Formats: sequence, structure tokens, C-alpha cells
Amino acid sequence: MNRPVIIGNASGFFGDRISAAREMVEGGPIDVLTGDWLAELTMLILARQRLKHGPGSGYARTFLTEMEQVLGTCRDKGIRVVSNAGGLDPQGCADALAEMVERLGVGPVSIGVVTGDDLMPTFASLDEQWRNLDTHETPDDITFLTANAYLGGEPVSAALAAGADVVITGRITDAALVIGPAAWWHGWSYADAAAADPAALDRFAGAVVAGHAIECGAQVTGGNYAFFTEIPGLEYPGFPIAEVADDGSCVITKHPDTGGAVTVGTVTAQLLYEIQGLAYPNPDATARFDTIRLSQEGLDRVRISDVRGESPPERLKVAANYLGGFRNSMTLVVTGLDAEAKADLALRSMTGLTLAEATQPGLSASARAARSRLPVRELDVDWAHAAQVNPGMPWQAQSHLRLTVRDDSAEAVGKPFTTSVIESTLSSYPGMFPTAPPGAGTPYGVYWPTTVDRASARPKVAVDGTVVPVPSHLPAETPLTLPLSGGLLTEIGPGTAHNAPLTAQVPLGRLVGARSGDKGGDGNVGLWIPASVPDRDAAYAWLVDYMTPDRIRELLPEAQLLDVEVHRLANLHAINIVIHGLLGRGVAETARVDPQAKGLGEHLRARLAPIPAELLPPEGTSLA
Repeated sequence: MNRPVIIGNASGFFGDRISAAREMVEGGPIDVLTGDWLAELTMLILARQRLKHGPGSGYARTFLTEMEQVLGTCRDKGIRVVSNAGGLDPQGCADALAEMVERLGVGPVSIGVVTGDDLMPTFASLDEQWRNLDTHETPDDITFLTANAYLGGEPVSAALAAGADVVITGRITDAALVIGPAAWWHGWSYADAAAADPAALDRFAGAVVAGHAIECGAQVTGGNYAFFTEIPGLEYPGFPIAEVADDGSCVITKHPDTGGAVTVGTVTAQLLYEIQGLAYPNPDATARFDTIRLSQEGLDRVRISDVRGESPPERLKVAANYLGGFRNSMTLVVTGLDAEAKADLALRSMTGLTLAEATQPGLSASARAARSRLPVRELDVDWAHAAQVNPGMPWQAQSHLRLTVRDDSAEAVGKPFTTSVIESTLSSYPGMFPTAPPGAGTPYGVYWPTTVDRASARPKVAVDGTVVPVPSHLPAETPLTLPLSGGLLTEIGPGTAHNAPLTAQVPLGRLVGARSGDKGGDGNVGLWIPASVPDRDAAYAWLVDYMTPDRIRELLPEAQLLDVEVHRLANLHAINIVIHGLLGRGVAETARVDPQAKGLGEHLRARLAPIPAELLPPEGTSLA
């Protein structure tokens, strides 16, 4: 049996800390350096970059900056590098890296390239409906700008086995950045997993979880953590490491003497991030998150074990994007008394709609625009009445009225819109002013999640220009699935009354941790009971009892008319909440102030709840 493979992460997104690769390579032993550069929005950003600079330019250039700092050291230490920074142009990224190797004189460096994810060359000819996974629409009269299938870890394993020192991919799953190196290192059989061998699926599922744990960089070492005040050195947290064993179990850790912390809590928070239920599907295996076990092995060392795997889905997920048109926004500050009357006057002046009409629940942006006198296709109105009584500081007296317009025409969202705001400056409510000067409309994209038949997205691998075969595996006649744990709360209604004496209403965050984010157009929130809560089991029973779909609609008014799912993960003392459609069509299109729902979990933690007195940890108890 091989020793665990030590896989370090140096990037959680396009724009992450540029020195992370050097810190990871120089901070201690690792076998593989990985980096995740791609998100749903990133593919659209890279598409616009390629439109501006031409073919071959649609990759993350910051990857080259990091490689310039560490490639020589990686070569000397035998550290392999795996990154999806190739984006829309993996070969373009590889060519630029080869030029850098020649310029720096750090060769020889074998470069592997993984392609096959880009469906645009064959998109129109494929016999697919391309049905949107979120809205269930079909793309009538839509011209897609990008369409990339999520590939798995096998092409990465193939490139490493063929001798690649650096593997550059396009759109593979985030977890595949760990699955590929782990399977290569330990010699796992993708064919056995495809044939539904339970032991193989468990190994791959364990690697899926390890990959999910470290994919977002410092989020698992204390970044974005609910109990951040108890995390040391968070000004500059270390990046994470996954030590993946042959059985698929792993230890999440970080280099010594770096900031942040790795605890059961920080790992739990990351595991709950942007999942959508008990099963987490990947092209190589589906990991069942209701089987995960966490244990603190030592300082900054958390073991993940007992992960069970199911067969992967029959079809591959596809991230597609199209240009939705042009958009523009303006935010008006409303100060002091009679705030709603002031906002109402401003809206009537600019749009012809009253505040009540413009903020009517369930009214679509297109219907709102049609009722207004603005010549635009869509209109969003966001009214944030936040003024305090007896405000001492100016900001305590301020509320905000935000208008966002969209249209196929850049002109329609330009002066016709901004002029209606500016012309009202001296003739509307007292104290009127915008937060920024008026500007021209900007193009925006729309994310379209869908699926494709696996045969239409076959991975291709080349190392130093030589083609490396990637086998095709027939799926098992009977896919392996595991019994459901009863973790989905589908009933709509209030929680059962708790018989214990209640405290006065206290913030939910006194007992509960949270981590939130986006999944396409859905808002996603994970809530968990920290391991340090004295009666953790009883606290979790209360949380499950209290946090029903209707309760969530009560606590988050913006979710009142939306479908809400609550998934129970008793093994983690956690629940996962999915609020369908909260973000419209995703981060690039939504007009929400928090377009990726990053603050949604902290909003929930600030809401008051009748928590039983005996469940609350004593004041001063560390929950980290």
C-alpha cells in the first residue's frame, strides 16, 4: 500500500492570493500542487477575455504568474502540478507555459493538456434538448457563447501516468483536481468504479470529498468562517493540504506556522458549501455526504473517513453561458423620516410605479418593466429600509432604493434610464442623491446549467504533443445506489413545539454556524451545531425541529414564494438548505446586492430564535 499522497491547494478562484503557490511549495512537503481557477462566472469572464484578445487567450493568466515563482522548485522537488486554469483555452495556456519554461531555463518540463470539455464545436449538431436544470426551459432563440462539460479525474490521471510534470485542463470538476492525482498515485481503477464495484466507488467518493474540502483554498483553514474571531492568524491564513490514503480517507491539514486553523468546524463549514443534498455527484463517483465522519487527529489535522460512494450520474453536467443583453443600475440614498414615502415618490417620478407596485412579491422583472414607463425589457427594484430611530451618524439615517434595468439595447439602459434619475435630483424627495454618478450600460451574461450524454464529451489528453489514450468505460447494468437516510425534509409547515423552557429570543448564531453560497440560480446555506456545544445531539434535534421550509421563509422574506428544501446530515450535526431561484439566473444576471448569497448564512445567524436555555453554550465558550 502506498503512503498517502500529499496534495496542496494554491488557488480557490480566479483572483486568489498570488503568492499561495510559493507558500505551498516552500512551506513543507507536498507531492502535488493543485489550483482551482474556474467558477460558473469565470467561464463567462474568460469568454469576454477571448473575444477581446483573440483565439488561444481564454485562460487564467495568473496561473502563469504563480508558475513563474515556483516551477523551478517544483521541478527540483518532483512536485507535480494540476490546474484547471486552462479555462476555455487549455492549449493556449500550455503554449504560454512552454514559452515561459524556455525563457526561464527551468526545463525540461513535460506539459499535459486535457481537452474535450468544450462542446461549442459540435453543440448545434448534438441531439440534445439542453434543458435548463434550474428553470426546465429549453433554449429557444438563444445563441450560446460557451458550453463546457464537467469532466472527471481520469484524464488527469492519464496525463500524470504519461509523465506530465504539469497538467493543464479546461472545465473539469473542482474535486477532479484531487481525484486525478489520488487515483494516479494509488493506482485506482476507474473501470471498477464504472462497473459499480463498492470498494472502488468508496475510494473515489472519499477523494471527491477531499477535493471538495480543499477546492476553495483558505475557506477550509478558517476563511469565511462563522466563528472567525476565534481563528488565529486569519489576517494571512495558510492554504490547505489533503493527505489522501489508498482507501479514500484523508486528513485535511496545512503547513505548520501558517495562519488560520483546521478544525472539525472549519472542515464542516466547507463540506456544507454549495452542495445540494445528501448526494454529491461527480463523473467518477457520487459521494454520499450523509456517511462522512470527521475527527480531530491533532493540531490542524482533521480526518475524513467512512465516505460511501454510489455510481456516478449517467450524464455529465454542462455549464453554458449566453449574452443576455445590457444592464445598468443606480442606487438612491433615502435619508431620515418618511423613508417609504420618499422612495415611493422617487419611483413614481422615474418609473410611474408606486413602491407597493414595484416591490409586489412574485412580480417578474419583465412584468414590472411592462407596467413602468421605462423603455426596457426588465426592471428590478430593491428597497432596503434600514434607517434607525434617533440616528447619531449619517449612515444610521440612510435607506437605499436600487433600480436595475436590462434590455437588448445598450442605448435603452443608458441615458433614457439614468436621465430619469438625474432629472429628479432637485425636484423629488428631500435629501435625494445617488451613491455613484450615472454610467453607461454594460453587457451581461446568463448561466445555463444543463447536461449532455457522456459519449458527446470524451476527454482528450496530450503530453508534450503526444496523444495519450483515455479508456472509455461501459456503465454498470445496475448502478450502485445506497438507501436514503431520510434526510430530506419535504413537508411545508412550522416546527414542532419544544417543551423545554425557552430563553428570550437570541440570535441563531449563538448556537449555530453557517456557510452560504450560490449554485447557479439557487441560494445554498449550510447550518451546523459546533462540536463544542455541550449537548450537541439535543441542540441538533432542536435545529432540525425548528428549521423547516416554512420557518426559513419566515426568517428570510425574500424566499417567501420560492421552493425550499432542507436536507438533514445527522452525521455532521448539520442541515443543508437549498432556496431555488433566489438568485434568478445566477451571479452574472441577478440584481441582488449579494449576487452569490455569500452573506445569506450570516443573515440567518443574526435572526432571533427561541432557543431552549439549556442548549445554549455558556458565555465565552469557544465554538470554533
